[in-house]
Amino acid sequence: MFLRKKILSLGVFMTAMILVLAACGNNNSKTSGTNSTASTDSKGSSVETKTFKLAHITPTDHLWHRAAEKFGEELKTRSNGKMTLEIYPSSQLGTEADMVQQIESGSIDFGFITAAYLSSRAPDFAAWFMPYGFNTLEDAYTAGASDVGKKILASAEGTGLKGLGYLLGGQRVMIFKDKEAMSPDDMKGLKLRVTPSPPMQDFYKSAGVSPEGLPLPDVYAALQTGVIDGMDMDLDATITNKFYEVAKYAAVTNHMVWPSVILANDKKFNSLSAEEQTIVKDSLQAAIDWAKTTRTAEEEVFKAELEKNGMKVYEISPDKFDKQINEFDNKYKEQSPLVKEFIETFRK
Repeated sequence: MFLRKKILSLGVFMTAMILVLAACGNNNSKTSGTNSTASTDSKGSSVETKTFKLAHITPTDHLWHRAAEKFGEELKTRSNGKMTLEIYPSSQLGTEADMVQQIESGSIDFGFITAAYLSSRAPDFAAWFMPYGFNTLEDAYTAGASDVGKKILASAEGTGLKGLGYLLGGQRVMIFKDKEAMSPDDMKGLKLRVTPSPPMQDFYKSAGVSPEGLPLPDVYAALQTGVIDGMDMDLDATITNKFYEVAKYAAVTNHMVWPSVILANDKKFNSLSAEEQTIVKDSLQAAIDWAKTTRTAEEEVFKAELEKNGMKVYEISPDKFDKQINEFDNKYKEQSPLVKEFIETFRK
């Protein structure tokens, strides 16, 4: 009798352990990226819905975030509500290095990652920072859609990433705290915050500047206290970060474009049906087209906003930087056949 009870108890215990292990196995199979759920439509049929996750570094009033919102709206409309998008702005999920790692692992599905950061991983992206390469944003978007632009985009792939396109945040300008610099001679010895991307920093070093790679959240205080004398920035971010409160001069040089690269997790994207992939691509293109039109129209508005807030907004002629342009082209054309092709194709 005692032996029979012991055998029954052991059987109950083993059954419970099997159930626990099965439950654990089911939990481990879930990812924190795309969330798929089943629901029913008005006719009672089962409908699978997908919620994607997208991360980027900019605040919610920046063009890139607004473009992400447009992407989400298009996804929902074009999929009849079967696809939705969760957006994580302002580096909520960490640095760009963290975000790229999360895209690679599949814990997030999409990211807007700066070409400046990617140039440290995939050197061909340095081509985008050729100084004075494009007169307008439309010219730069044309370059992104070209064969060589697509080949550079593909250079980010191979580690779980898939490049889907470019999103431009305007062209770069030079912000000075209290000196109206009109040429590289006026910039010699200045400490300027420059994104720690080799091609960008090389351009400024050739102008005699000491580039400082400060994190963006530290820039306001650094300007205010005189740790830096200015920065490389875009008009949009100058306004959203209120740099006009601590800097007096904005030189609208438009010396470089500022692309983010739209990355996706390749396995997640390839697991979508052909129809779903088309919806994602078309939704992204609609967001890109919207951003291009919107940013171009905002250029004069941004200048007026900065002037209204006390900044002097002026221009520096590109020919003042002929020496820096030649030095950049000569150095970077030697570093990569794709960079050489890009520069020679679009340098007018």
